[in-house]
Amino acid sequence: MSAEKIERRAFLGALIGITLLFGALMLPFFAPILWACIIAILFHPMQCWLVGKWGKRPNVTALVTLMVCIVLVIIPVLFLGFTFIQQGVDLYQKLKEGDVNPAEYVDQVRAAFPAIESLLQRFDIDINALRQGASKAALAAGQFLAGNALAVGQGTFQFFLSFCIMLYVAFFLLRDGNELIEMLIHYLPIGDERERLLFQKFSEVSKATVKGNLVIAIVQGALGGIIFWVLDLPPALLWGVVMAVLSLIPAVGAGLVWLPAAIYLYAVGEVMSGTVLVLFGIFVIGLVDNVLRPILVGKDTKLPDWMVLLSTLSGLTLFGMNGFVVGPIIAMLFIAFWQIFGREFGVHADGPIEDALADERESE
Repeated sequence: MSAEKIERRAFLGALIGITLLFGALMLPFFAPILWACIIAILFHPMQCWLVGKWGKRPNVTALVTLMVCIVLVIIPVLFLGFTFIQQGVDLYQKLKEGDVNPAEYVDQVRAAFPAIESLLQRFDIDINALRQGASKAALAAGQFLAGNALAVGQGTFQFFLSFCIMLYVAFFLLRDGNELIEMLIHYLPIGDERERLLFQKFSEVSKATVKGNLVIAIVQGALGGIIFWVLDLPPALLWGVVMAVLSLIPAVGAGLVWLPAAIYLYAVGEVMSGTVLVLFGIFVIGLVDNVLRPILVGKDTKLPDWMVLLSTLSGLTLFGMNGFVVGPIIAMLFIAFWQIFGREFGVHADGPIEDALADERESE
């Protein structure tokens, strides 16, 4: 083996090693970097519009774009998050003091619907164990919220550090994002056209997933909170935020909240209120998910509905709240890589990658 080959392989080995080491170095800041990238992608059209109005003033346009993002998105999300935790802690205190007892709600449903107990017994489900489990689950959920509230108080510095890093990185991505992408396309050894296709897919899926899921979450949470307030089911804001968070799970979502609430209303004799909640949940809250999600998420990501569901659930399991974005992105990149492989090395081996890009443009 020649000295030149040895040097090249040694250099490539060192390059891979230092790249992995740098990735490990950045891993603690994965979440703020991820959301900085998403902010840059979502608000890039606005920055382009500002550039068209004001000319090439990259620092000013990036700063104004970031300020608009903070006012319109970040501040409302932080306000809802802190309000949710505060009301959750209040509910936990009531659970501890016995002012709220989930076991009583189970007993009321049990007394009102004896058929449910018979049905559960057929499946060897002990109603008493379910009763105790409801109390334990409610306490565990309240304790989780209380613990997070304490963690937020104790980890204020870490939270604001991550928050500032996110905004700092987002500013530079807004300002220099195009140049950074061109640099990556130039240096990555995958092929320029392939890399452009993959960056395009990453941008499409990020925008569709975040915009789609956030719009659905906001709409479903707002509708759920409003109907709970109208039917006098406190705390309406807490349950509205819970439905907003659960709406990130396709096909299930907010039904995990309003359906048990409707059953309880029937159990206590509030037939009209229960019927209103069921009809509102099916034909209003549910319709939002069934209509908007395929339009805002599935259509733009070009992912089948079942893959959107599985990738979202798996992403939430592996990456926490960041997973509702990371999961579909990984799924889309998986499909994109195999599409490229199939076009270049499979049945259509003679077709260049430009054909793939042309098909993407035609499909849009």
